[in-house]
Amino acid sequence: MALATAGVGLAMRDGGQTQLEREAARLAALLESARAQSRAGGIPVRWRALPHGFRFEGLPQSAQAALPSQWLDPGTVVRGPAVLQLGPEPLIGPQQVLITHQSSPDRTLRIATDGVRPFSVDAVQ
Repeated sequence: MALATAGVGLAMRDGGQTQLEREAARLAALLESARAQSRAGGIPVRWRALPHGFRFEGLPQSAQAALPSQWLDPGTVVRGPAVLQLGPEPLIGPQQVLITHQSSPDRTLRIATDGVRPFSVDAVQ
């Protein structure tokens, strides 16, 4: 019984960690969506972190309204500089944003692009 309980305990993931991974994947997808809209429209678009969410700047009002501006979990926090230039140029410079969760501040995820490839998520060591 003790071994089974230990196995289940190890298999269960921390809610904050799971939520952080979900937030990072969602943000990468949103950044790619805004990047594509920027390129298609030929308009400069920026992503900016705010104290309790984020904002896409430069998109037409209808596109702006279609994109969320809040984290799924209010415990999500951006670390460091939090402004990304998403286009309209097809090649942008390397960029990254670091996010963490208040319940596990020692775990940080990076959402980054080298400027050519799509934004991807990886853990910060």
